[in-house]
Formats: sequence, C-alpha cells, structure tokens
Amino acid sequence: MLDIFDILGPVMVGPSSSHTAGAVRIGRMARVLLGEEPIKAEIGLYGSFAETGQGHGTNRALIAGLLGLQPDDMDVPNSFALAANQGLDFSFYTARLREAHPNTAVLDVTGVTGKKLTLQAASIGGGRIRVEQLNGVEVNFTGNFNTLIIRHWDVAGEVANVTRELAAAQVNIANMSVCRSKRGGEALMVIETDHKIPVEVRSSIADLKNIRRVTYYEKEE
Repeated sequence: MLDIFDILGPVMVGPSSSHTAGAVRIGRMARVLLGEEPIKAEIGLYGSFAETGQGHGTNRALIAGLLGLQPDDMDVPNSFALAANQGLDFSFYTARLREAHPNTAVLDVTGVTGKKLTLQAASIGGGRIRVEQLNGVEVNFTGNFNTLIIRHWDVAGEVANVTRELAAAQVNIANMSVCRSKRGGEALMVIETDHKIPVEVRSSIADLKNIRRVTYYEKEE
C-alpha cells in the first residue's frame, strides 16, 4: 500500500528527490550520528551521484545536511557559503565501491572534539535513505524510525539488558539487528523503535556495564 509520501514525494528544495532530498538526509544522518558539530568532511560520490550529482546539486545537498539543514530549507543551494562561514572544511572525490546502490555517498566526518565517523548510505528514491555501513560495520537502517545505535562488548545477555530497559519504558521495537567484529569483541546493536526514546532511558542504557557508546537518531516529524 502506498502512503501519501510515496505519491507526492518529499517537500524539498532542488530538482531531484534522490539526488537532493535524499542527499540532505544522508548528510543530516552523519551529523546526528557524529554527535557534534562537524569541522571536516571528505565525501566520496558513487555511481549516479558521481556522474550527475553536481548538476542535481547533490554535493550542496550533502553539505547542507551536514550543517543541519532540512530538505525544504531555502538555504540548501547556499550550503557551500554557509559551510565557509561555519568553519566546515570539505572535499569530494569519486568513490570506488563494489555492488553499491548507484546513489551512494561515503562520508568521513570529523567533529570539533576530534571525534570521527565514517558513514556509507544510499538515497533509494523519494527522498528516502538507507544507511549501509557505519565505521566499517555493515548495517541496514533508514531513519524512518527512531533509531538507537549501541556499541558494546559481545557479552552474553547484553541484548536482553538493553531490551529490558526499553520494555520498562514501554518503547516498542520495530526492527533490530546485531553485528560483531568477532566473538567476544566489539559489537554493534541497531534498534529501530516506534516511540521516541526518552533521555533518561538512553542514559540508563549507556550506564550498563558493557556498553561503550550510545547514539540516538530521532526521526523527522
């Protein structure tokens, strides 16, 4: 069944929902997951993004998202100037990927405190995106849900500890995945929820013994 978003598409500034609105959302996702103001970004463009992205404003849209702009913000086309004013240094290159979606971007972002993030995401049509890699770990989430991203040690019972905190707060899980580098090593838990996750719940999860870092993405209204 199609919803009204599928029929009408996103409200946006720019000629293409995939190349413009989707690109803004990819940039915003990187900013949110970084968790602080970005000061440097190296951005790889793949496939159609690399071939026709400049004409569609993909490069400006990605920078606009990194600056925190929404797809319908009239300043999206002016993002390069805004970035210069806000101290965001950026560059683009043609990415070499295998079997990636044709509208894919790879963002290597550095924040004001030196925190780094590498995100690979695709614009899959209608302004929608799919995050495919996060700091080298394969993931699969869209930003259509409130999303909790948890780095933790691969210890028995850790998934249950996290879901227990969510259940106690009556937060319903829509989708969930767990990836790990090796048995007993670092793991990545991605939980998409129907409800917003209160700050106190996120803090309780972050305080669990084997949790390394908690990042939260709240979906656009």
